[in-house]
Amino acid sequence: MALSFGLFSSILPPEATLALRAPPSFSPHGLRMMRTVTFATVSQSEPPTRKIRGIMKPRKVSPEMEALVGVPEISRTQALKQIWAYIKDNNLQDPENKRTIKCDEKLKKVFAGRDEVGMLEIAGLISPHFLKSES
Repeated sequence: MALSFGLFSSILPPEATLALRAPPSFSPHGLRMMRTVTFATVSQSEPPTRKIRGIMKPRKVSPEMEALVGVPEISRTQALKQIWAYIKDNNLQDPENKRTIKCDEKLKKVFAGRDEVGMLEIAGLISPHFLKSES
């Protein structure tokens, strides 16, 4: 289309500029193509809500974990956030090696009585504190 209106329109033969100027609803044979109009209605129903599963589903926790996070039922992701907030607030990361956490009494109860825990071990150590639900 830019060629038909631009500087090069005088260079092209007249047949080529006609083809470039024709709107897309015209066929090359000069016949007009018909478009069919379809109507769609918007559904007014709300989309179905998804069931929360996996690590996002709140589960009951052990009394030791409840003492640390402060609630009797929490999801794994939220529990990890709460634990990391507790570690940061109480300055429990090793200053030389930030990947090591020095456990205080509350953390020792959750982390199987260990004095030091690696940051990648936390998710595995909190698993036994999430109780199985009966449903």
